[in-house]
Amino acid sequence: MDDNERNIFDENNENNEKNENSENSSYNYSGDNSNGYSGVNFVIPSIEEPKKKKSKKTAFFKYVAVALVAALIGGLSGGYLVAGRINVPADNQQSPLTAQDVNINLSDDVYFAVAVAEKNQKAVVGITTDVVKQYNTYFGPQTQKATSMGSGFIIDPNGYIVTNAHVIGDGKYQKITVSLIDGSTEEGDVLWYDTTLDLALVKINRTGLPAVELGDSDNLKVGEPAVAIGNPMTLDLERTVTQGIISGLNRAIAFENGTVIEPLIQTDASINAGNSGGPLFNAEGKVIGINTAKMSTAEGLGFSIPINTAKPIIEQVIKTGTFSTVYLGIQGVDVDTYEAALGIDVAADYGVVVVEIVKNSPATEAGLKTGDVITAIDGDKIESMSDLKRKLYDYKENDKAEITILRNGEEEKVTINLKTKPSNF
Repeated sequence: MDDNERNIFDENNENNEKNENSENSSYNYSGDNSNGYSGVNFVIPSIEEPKKKKSKKTAFFKYVAVALVAALIGGLSGGYLVAGRINVPADNQQSPLTAQDVNINLSDDVYFAVAVAEKNQKAVVGITTDVVKQYNTYFGPQTQKATSMGSGFIIDPNGYIVTNAHVIGDGKYQKITVSLIDGSTEEGDVLWYDTTLDLALVKINRTGLPAVELGDSDNLKVGEPAVAIGNPMTLDLERTVTQGIISGLNRAIAFENGTVIEPLIQTDASINAGNSGGPLFNAEGKVIGINTAKMSTAEGLGFSIPINTAKPIIEQVIKTGTFSTVYLGIQGVDVDTYEAALGIDVAADYGVVVVEIVKNSPATEAGLKTGDVITAIDGDKIESMSDLKRKLYDYKENDKAEITILRNGEEEKVTINLKTKPSNF
């Protein structure tokens, strides 16, 4: 692995966020770690070389997230090419930040990618993040500063921006700077982020901004065209446009600690370091995904978070300023990880082993016990802590859910009354 790459979900990092073994993340154990997933390596400053791990029974390829540590990049060159024609108004003397209506008609003799770019480039931003990483050495705790760079896009004229959680250092940021198409910059405030979904919402103090139109990622079909816009490698190549197709749907990629991001859109539109957090558009110029990762050993294999995953979050953040989800009140670990850590076999092929119950939580009231294996919620299969957390985004305060568990080798079903997650959980 390149010295400039490190797994961002390092299980051995003592500075991981508290309670990461709750349904916010996977259980952090101290046992043998040799049976984990092959890694997803983020291009961030090297702190320590992670231990090499064997592949899980289900094989996953190695992926890299496409944020970029700009301080480590030099001598890069490149550009973009968009071919074709588009008819736009001759009077185009608007300021760079003025929204311009561009109608895309696929029946016209126009190369649609040009129209998509014309319609949306003004709403794509660059995001530069100052981060400080802490790590332990023989000489004691040390810190390392770095600057990472990624992309984002404006979803509301009042300065609301969508990007990836890893673009903002998974919350471990000192300062966020947003670069707009007119050359101006604004300091960004993080309103919400989630490392499991790899999503973040940032706000800048500007109004009257051009914003994208959100599409419907649930109706995508393999083979339909797609256009990506972002800032590959450097802000000097800002708002680069690439075209491809939707290559696959409902894909999953695994991180080194077993965290899995899914479902994802697969595209062959070129995605490179710095494209993280940028939009993926359909032929109508509507956002259908948020670019997040690419396969490290091949070209033409990029992955995007479906926009429908982010829609309820976006709506609530714009309305209330933040996003709240429900919780069970457990600390758990994936079956495979649990077996590897303790050297035992669990009477389940998949699921989440409950290792601790939080007092006065929905799990307590429902009668869940340590040692229970959660295998489904309302009939939807739960294979991991990542699955569990994603599923909880479908519920709100006081919703009831049927939890399928294995207890002492026997399947049982319990009903749980879900509550909003406390701020200290």
